[in-house]
Parts: sequence; structure tokens; C-alpha cells
Amino acid sequence: MQIPFFKEIADSKSILIVGAGGGFDIVSGLPLYSYLRSLGKQVVLANLSFAALPFSNSEETCFGMYRITEQSEDLPYFPEKYILEWLRTTKNEAPEMYALSNKMGVAPFSNAYAKIVDTHSIDTAILVDGGTDSLMFGDESSVGTIIEDACSIVAAAKGLPTKTYVAAIGFGVEHDLNHHACLENIATLAKSGDYLGALSLSKEMPEGQDYLDLVEFLNQKMLRHQSIVTNSIASALNGEFGDHHATRRTQGTIQFVSPLMSLYWFVKLSGIASRIGFAPMITESQTMADIVNAFKEYRQSTARRAYQDIPLK
Repeated sequence: MQIPFFKEIADSKSILIVGAGGGFDIVSGLPLYSYLRSLGKQVVLANLSFAALPFSNSEETCFGMYRITEQSEDLPYFPEKYILEWLRTTKNEAPEMYALSNKMGVAPFSNAYAKIVDTHSIDTAILVDGGTDSLMFGDESSVGTIIEDACSIVAAAKGLPTKTYVAAIGFGVEHDLNHHACLENIATLAKSGDYLGALSLSKEMPEGQDYLDLVEFLNQKMLRHQSIVTNSIASALNGEFGDHHATRRTQGTIQFVSPLMSLYWFVKLSGIASRIGFAPMITESQTMADIVNAFKEYRQSTARRAYQDIPLK
């Protein structure tokens, strides 16, 4: 009963895992990294980054893209660097890691992706997302932080191989996203053959334990920047439920941690890219500000789907 996603990538040899929406999204790819490495596949890591990359003393391999190593300077906020540190200390591995500036638009992002593909002979790419705003099309009533995800997805459609996918984990973690519409989108992708199944990460899996270990490691390395998303998913893996607060950053809010947060959803990237309503407006964008402006224009000129609750009682 293997889900279609793993059948699709069975023959892949060199795989790129990319954090699509920035920040800690690349953490969502580490269970996949662990599994794919156990199969003997080459894996390269990359992330849309919120770090102050020019101050990291890292090599800028092309415009806006930096090669991160353990020799990169420590920064107060630097998930990419500290993930490498965790991989070295726990697995004795030092994969290639790239961080892409969150100031770039689709055109330079696409060029950066193409550079990685050429350098490492990438045949498959997986864009990973903590949360499910990467599954939004843009016409929903509330869309989470769709802008960065859309930049990565549209750029990937231009600069990455045909075998490119999106893997999202953390259903329910975002408070400003209509999850009824998210499920509707997944159903739309299933109807068109672009949905490749879901699986639940658990703490009993080696990959689930890796996720928990990494989240705690990053919590300690970046005490002032503990991720709400990764800690919520870790709480779900540990069996927490309801209004549970794993970090002080959520104090004063109502959380709903549930087993749904530990589900990975896998889809073909082309299925999403072709449905992002404002994609044609950002294909040649040079900066993230260009995308922000295009998205605002799109939202002002496009009818939105009516908000709906999930009718479960």
C-alpha cells in the first residue's frame, strides 16, 4: 500500500529538497532527507531564507544564492547552518546546502534553481512546506503566507526538472488559512491526477524521531526564534492535542494541535503551478516586492471563494 509519490521517485538518483516558503520550511524536508539517504540516493538541500545571508561569510554562487557550510558565520537566526551542524553530529553527513535570498523574485529564483540542477545533475525536486499554504491557488478567502510559496513554485516550474513535487506537512497550523478551501484544492488535484497521496509521520519512525531531535536542537540553538510551525508538528507527533503551547511565542493565542498536523500531503508541482491565479503576473518578477504588488493587484481584481467551515461535529 505504498502511496504513488514514492513510486514516482523510485528511479530518482539525485534529489533536491527545497524549503518553499522560507524560514524553517526546510525542516519539513528532513524526514524525507533521512528516508531518501537510507535508500542510497544523493540529496541536496536548499531553502528560501530569512537569514541575513550577506553577513554569513558564505560563498554567493550566483545572484542571491549562497552555499552554506559549517564554516559559515553563526547568526542569531540561521536554520540552514544549524541543520548542517545537526546532520554532522547525528549522522556524520555534510550535504550541500543552499540558501536563497527572500528578496528575489521568480526570475532570479529560477536561475538559482537551474544552477543547482546543473551543478549536481538533479533529476528530481521536492518543494517542502511547513503548513499547507503551498496548496493554495490564490482565490481562497484566506491564504496564509502564500507569497513566498508561490515564488518558489512558479520559479520551480521554470527552472527545475519535470519530476518536481510539493510535500506539505502541518495541516491546521496556520490560523490565517481557510482549511476547507485547502481540502477542496487537494480534491481538485486528486480529480486531475496531480495528488500523490498522504502519509502520517510518527515518532516511532526513524524519520519521525529525526524530526523531533532536530526541532529540539534548533530550539536550543535559536532560543529567541523557536518556530511555531515545527514545534506544533513536533507536539502532534508526541501526542499532544488541543490548546497546547510548546513555545512561549504562542502564549495568548488558542492553538489546535491535532494528529492532522503530522500528515504529509504529496502533489505534483505542475498541478499547483498551473492553478495559481496570479502566476502569469509574477513569472518575470525580479524582486519579492514585485510579487507582493502583483498579489495585491490580483486579490483586488479577483472574486474570492466564500469562506466555509469544515462541517464536522
